[in-house]
Amino acid sequence: MADVLSSYSPGAAFDEMMDTEGNVRPSYKAIHTTLDRSTPAELKQIAESLARNYVQAGVTFDIGGVERPFPLDLVPRVIASPEWETIEAGVAQRVRALEAFLADVYSDARVIADGVIPSQLVTSSNHYHRAVWGIQPGNGVRIHVSGVDLIRTPQGDVRVLEDNVRVPSGVSYVMTNRSAMITALPDAFSNQRIRPVAGYPQRLLAALRKAGSATTDNPTVVVLTPGVYNSAYFEHTLLARTMGVELVEGRDLECRRGKVFMRTTAGLQRVDVIYRRIDDDFIDPVHFRSDSMLGVPGLVNAVRTGGVVLANAIGNGVADDKLIYTYVPDLIRYYLAEAPIIANVDTWRLEDDTARQEVLDRLDELVVKPVDGSGGKGIVIGPQATKEELDALRARVTADPRGWIAQPVVQLSTVPTLIDDELKPRHVDLRPFAVNSGDEVWVLPGGLTRVALPEGELVVNSSQGGGSKDTWVLSPPAHRAPVDDEPEAEEERVAPRPPSPPPLGRRPSVLISPSAIRQGAQRAQEEQQQQEQSC
Repeated sequence: MADVLSSYSPGAAFDEMMDTEGNVRPSYKAIHTTLDRSTPAELKQIAESLARNYVQAGVTFDIGGVERPFPLDLVPRVIASPEWETIEAGVAQRVRALEAFLADVYSDARVIADGVIPSQLVTSSNHYHRAVWGIQPGNGVRIHVSGVDLIRTPQGDVRVLEDNVRVPSGVSYVMTNRSAMITALPDAFSNQRIRPVAGYPQRLLAALRKAGSATTDNPTVVVLTPGVYNSAYFEHTLLARTMGVELVEGRDLECRRGKVFMRTTAGLQRVDVIYRRIDDDFIDPVHFRSDSMLGVPGLVNAVRTGGVVLANAIGNGVADDKLIYTYVPDLIRYYLAEAPIIANVDTWRLEDDTARQEVLDRLDELVVKPVDGSGGKGIVIGPQATKEELDALRARVTADPRGWIAQPVVQLSTVPTLIDDELKPRHVDLRPFAVNSGDEVWVLPGGLTRVALPEGELVVNSSQGGGSKDTWVLSPPAHRAPVDDEPEAEEERVAPRPPSPPPLGRRPSVLISPSAIRQGAQRAQEEQQQQEQSC
C-alpha cells in the first residue's frame, strides 16, 4: 500500500505534528501511526464523502457572492491538555480586560485620564460610537461572545493575532466539523478522551438569558440575522435552532415605548434579549446608516432605557481596532493587575513618525493591515506584493497613518492536510470562542482551526477561500477532573469512553484506527456506487 506520509516534509514553520528533527510530537503519535498505515485512496474517499455530506447539509460559506461548501480537512488538529489550559486562561484574561476597557471608555474613561491610552486613539476609531456612551448593560456584560485569533510562531510560541468582539463568526463550523468527523470516523472517539463541543449552544443561551434576567424571570431570546444573503447565514440558523429560539430579521421586530416586540401570528410578543449578527452601522437607521433596511428603528433607545439587551453590545468594535490591539497587554496590567498570559505579535504603530519611517523603508518585508479590516481584506503581505501594490500602499499609509499597523511576516504553524492524494503541510491559525455570562468567561474547548489550502498561503480566512479542521483538545489525565467539571456531551455519548481508562503514563495506542479508515472508505465507495446507480 502507498504511504500518504512518505513525502511529507515540514517547511521552515513550526509543524504541529513533527519537530525539526523529524520526530513525531507526543500528541500526534497515534494519528501519525494510523496515517502511516493508510492508503491515499482510502483517505481520499472519506474526504470526498465528507464534502458531499457538507453540500447536502448546506454547510456553506459565501465567497464572492457564491455559496460554496466549507472545506473540512480529514486530519484533525490536536492540542494537548496542558497547552490548552494556557490558551484557555489567556483568552479568558483577554476578554475580562477588554470588558473593563469598554465599560471604561463608554463612561468615566479612567484609562485615558491615567495616561494608559491616548484619548485621540479612542475617539478617532471608526467603531467608537458616541450614541451609546453612558449605556450600562443589565448584568455588566458587553462581550457576550468573542473570538480571539491565535497563531504559533516558528519558535513554537502562541501569540494573539487579533481580537473579535463585535459579531465573531465561525462557531457553527466547530460543531458541524465535530459531527462530521464522528460520522466519518466513529472509532476515532472510542479510545480517546476528547473535550466536547456540543454544549456551546446551551452555554450561549444560558449567558443570554442571564443577561435578560434583570427584567423578567423568563426572558425571550431571539437571533437577529441580516438575512439569507449574509455569508454566515448558515451559522445564524444553526445557532437559533440549537438554542431553540426564533431566528428573526429586522422587519420582524418593532420598538414601542422603549421596548422591542416580535411580530407573530398571534400578535406582538415582547423580546428581552437580541443576539444580533448585524454590524453596528446597520443595526438602527435612526442613529447609524439611515438607508439600512436590516436593522430596527429605535433599537438604541430601547437598549438605553433597559427595554432590551443587545448581545454583543453596540460599540464593541473600538476594542477590535488593531491599533487598540497594540495596547491590550497594557490594558491587562491596568485593569487586572496581571501579566499577559499570551503575548501579542510584534506590531508597529504607524502614527509614530519613527515607526512609520522604518515601515515605509521595509514595506517589502512586512505585513501591513488596515486597523478596522476583517476577514483578511485589505492585508498586504510585502514579500508577495508587486512594486505597484507597494507603491499604492505607501501612498495610503502616508495619507492615513492612523488607519494602518505593520507586523513582521510570521510563518504560521502547519498541520498535515490532505491535498489531492498526499498529505502536505498547510498553514493554520486558531479561533477559540468564549462566552461571558458575567459570572465567568467560558472558553469552548477547541475552537475553529482555519487552514490556508494553497501552498505557501498565509491568509487563512474563510472569506479568502480557506478551509477548516476539527480541533481536538485532549482531556486531562484520568486522575484530574475536567475544567469546570463539565458533563459528558453528545459526541462522547455517541462514542463512549472505555470503561477502564488506560493507566497513568500510558497513551491509547490507536486514535484513528486503520480499520475505521478502511470502513469509512468502504462506506464512501458504497455511497458513490448507490448514487451512480440511482442516476
